[in-house]
Amino acid sequence: MIPGGGQPNMQQLLQQAQKMQQELSKAQEELANTEIAGHAGGGLVTATVTGAGELRGLKIDPKAVDPEDTETLADLIVAAVQAANENAQTLQQQKLGPLAQGLGGGGIPGLPF
Repeated sequence: MIPGGGQPNMQQLLQQAQKMQQELSKAQEELANTEIAGHAGGGLVTATVTGAGELRGLKIDPKAVDPEDTETLADLIVAAVQAANENAQTLQQQKLGPLAQGLGGGGIPGLPF
């Protein structure tokens, strides 16, 4: 209900929706171009992902490489990628959360909020 009993201005609502859509698209593009790191093993393994969760890089300190224990190295890699993705999700929520709420608060399909 609009205060004063008036009808909503459809043109104004459409303009607001279009502006929010543009802001959302811009934020999504920024996320896709932002790289976020995650670390494991005290920095022995570093994974880099985009804000959209795409794995872009993996750095492994030679100290982490033990030919007799590849299982530990694999665990460190998985942990670093998970940490990077968690950091990316936090960034997504910071950048896109307010926009999603402005679009009705129902979240955005395909995003974790």
